[in-house]
Amino acid sequence: MDQSPIPAAQRQHEEDVIDIGALFGTLWRGKWLIALITALALVVGAAYAFVLATPIYRATAVVILQTNQDQIVDLQSVVGGLSGDTTEVNSEVEVLRARSLMGKVVDRLSLTEDPEFNVALLPPGALERATDRVRMLLGAAPPAVSLSPEEAEQRTRDAVTTALLEAVSVRNVPLSLVFRVTVESVDARKAARIADTIVDLYILNQIEVKFEATEQATLWLSGRVAELQVSLEAAESEVSAFSASTDLVSLDGIQALERQIKELRDRLDNAEAARAALSAQLAALESAETREAQVAIAEDPALTRAFDRLRTDASFSAAFDARLALVLERKRADLARATQQIIALEASEEELAADLDQQGADLIELQQLTREAEATRVLYEYFLTRFNETSAQQGIQQADSRVLSNAVIPNSPSEPRKSMILAMAGVLGLLVGIGYILLREARNNTFRTAADLERSSGLTVMGQIPRIPASSRRKALEYLRDKPMSEVAEAYRNLRTSLMLAHLDNPPKVIVFTSSVPGEGKTTNSIALAQNLIGLGKKVLLVEGDIRRRTFSKYFDNLPQRGLISVLSGDKSLADGVMQAPGLGADILVGERTSTNAADVFSSETFKRFVQDARESYDAVIIDTPPILVVPDARIIAEQADAVIFTVRWDHTSRQQFEESLRLFRSTGQKITGLLLGQINPRGMKRYGYGGRYGAYAGYGSKYYAN
Repeated sequence: MDQSPIPAAQRQHEEDVIDIGALFGTLWRGKWLIALITALALVVGAAYAFVLATPIYRATAVVILQTNQDQIVDLQSVVGGLSGDTTEVNSEVEVLRARSLMGKVVDRLSLTEDPEFNVALLPPGALERATDRVRMLLGAAPPAVSLSPEEAEQRTRDAVTTALLEAVSVRNVPLSLVFRVTVESVDARKAARIADTIVDLYILNQIEVKFEATEQATLWLSGRVAELQVSLEAAESEVSAFSASTDLVSLDGIQALERQIKELRDRLDNAEAARAALSAQLAALESAETREAQVAIAEDPALTRAFDRLRTDASFSAAFDARLALVLERKRADLARATQQIIALEASEEELAADLDQQGADLIELQQLTREAEATRVLYEYFLTRFNETSAQQGIQQADSRVLSNAVIPNSPSEPRKSMILAMAGVLGLLVGIGYILLREARNNTFRTAADLERSSGLTVMGQIPRIPASSRRKALEYLRDKPMSEVAEAYRNLRTSLMLAHLDNPPKVIVFTSSVPGEGKTTNSIALAQNLIGLGKKVLLVEGDIRRRTFSKYFDNLPQRGLISVLSGDKSLADGVMQAPGLGADILVGERTSTNAADVFSSETFKRFVQDARESYDAVIIDTPPILVVPDARIIAEQADAVIFTVRWDHTSRQQFEESLRLFRSTGQKITGLLLGQINPRGMKRYGYGGRYGAYAGYGSKYYAN
């Protein structure tokens, strides 16, 4: 009966669904392999941890950063301490890992002579020697570089410093100013010694940095103080020279000059007013036309008496005129004296003003020089004080850190961590084992159950044949003959029953066995079915249709050289061409080599007549054919068959091979009657978890079989 295959969409949906039970079942079936892989991983891990791995010792020295230090002397430090904020803490971590500090450690401990850090001192390993030899053979050896002794020494020191940096780790304890300096080495004492040396040189480096900074500050301050001292002496000398070259100048003297000038200006104003009055009186007197006016203007008592007498005595006219002339002369003299006095006062004013200007300029210059000298003195005294403080601090600098605990020589190596390695090896082995089992299951491309085979093809599985426990093909037939109650014999009876019941009204006479590729057991199945049909009392003809390989010789002895081709050519009759196989009971018509192509032989009318004659002479004709994917013979022979049994080897035939075989059959409109899942390994089925559920290889079948 032909069934349609399951649609691809449905198959894809079934493949996308994860069956947890099936997943755990797969892992449980592979438990021994998983255990073996885990055990191997544990053995490898133990070998590495206890034999191969080099023990590494780890020593740790601890330093603490001191941010608040008491000063020995109450002076302002030239180099201040650290504040302890996050930036400075991170900076100190880098200082502890600085190449300059590590270089000092290399020099102090002579690590360039230690093979652990200077790999150049180690003899080349086997792999390195082999690599160098291959490079030399290939002509790819690196060119030799000529270096001076100093350059070679510096390169070696740099390489050792790099190796030391890789062995050192510095960690700041969170929320603290504590640093843990850890060193790894193959020698416990060496690890502790290197850790202690690093922290000692780190603290010494802090003191050296401060000492150098103080020394540089002292040298600079010394030069600066000397320069300022010279500048101060020059400024004071300039003030003294200026004071000596000028009159005594002071603010009080300038204020006195200002008062004198003011008084002089007041006198000058009065003198000018008096001269103006005299000049006006003289002009009025000279311009007066009458004696009365002259007497009134002159305001002279003698002139007034002379005028009084002149009014009574005209002889006094000459005396009046003489007195008037004397008054005029006196007025003119007074005017001249007033003018001279004003000129003198103005000259005095100009002299005092010039003197005031000069003294003001001198005072300003003196004050400027004095200020410059005072500023130089203040700067000199400040730098002199700083110089004295720095000189006092030069010998009392303190480091910003101190050793909290020295490194302790470890009693046991920190690496390899044997328990951790074993645990990781076990976990890794377990994961690899599980991964391998799942990968193997995921990559499985074969058929293990009849249901799987039917689901993939849409065809009925008519028989499930266990593997015959025999070492050769001849012994396989002996096993079937000697063990008629075995599970294999019962499986072939099931095949026979399925074949007969599939065509209950018209049982098939011509039965063709084929497969995808060689080695899938179709010949054994053909012979075994013939043996079963003989057991029913039927007359059976077994035809070797694979005339290219002629595999019957592996099952039977003393086979004739001539057989099928001779019958088809008419050289022999069918009755003369067959032979009786000892212990089988069926007639056998062996294949025969021919120069004619086998496909042409089976496509001939002669072969069709041969099949028709065999139908009339025998109850069943079983033809063993070549594999479908190798040659087209099976499809040609199947045209004359009543039933086609397609053999699939358990856990061996790939899905691609099987599907391609079905495609070839269906491309010509031929139908496969049923499938045969052969060479089933009962133990393998149990291992895959199917041993308790399916047919001839079910776990409960042992009660019914006599193997």
